[in-house]
Amino acid sequence: PYSDPLADGHVIQNAATRSLEKGTTLDKVIDMVKQISPKVKAPIVLFTYFNPILKKGVDNYAKILKDAGVSGLLVPDIPLEETDIVREACSKQGVELILLTTPITPISRMKEITAKSQGFVYLVSVTGVTGARTSVEGR
Repeated sequence: PYSDPLADGHVIQNAATRSLEKGTTLDKVIDMVKQISPKVKAPIVLFTYFNPILKKGVDNYAKILKDAGVSGLLVPDIPLEETDIVREACSKQGVELILLTTPITPISRMKEITAKSQGFVYLVSVTGVTGARTSVEGR
């Protein structure tokens, strides 16, 4: 988990803190995925931030994912204009780069996102930080 998930709200912050306190690392997550991926029929998609990718090296990270049995990758903290290098590395390994959009994303930008997303498009369905809610917008 990201060590300082400020934009994620208290639910994700607390989960990341608990996970880090228990010793979770990227390598341990990858090892777990390697163990379970042969037993899982659904495609496995990892959600991460760009820093772990950068630290491992973009091409190396994509290979690590493929070797672990990962089918897709979501990286919410890189803007569309900067996704080409990650998409290229993932495509070489057969890993799909899944992009995110929101209900308030302008239609022209949504079209760009859907054209560059692979596999599916992740719809961020609420405005604001991730976490529990007492109500959801009707739109």
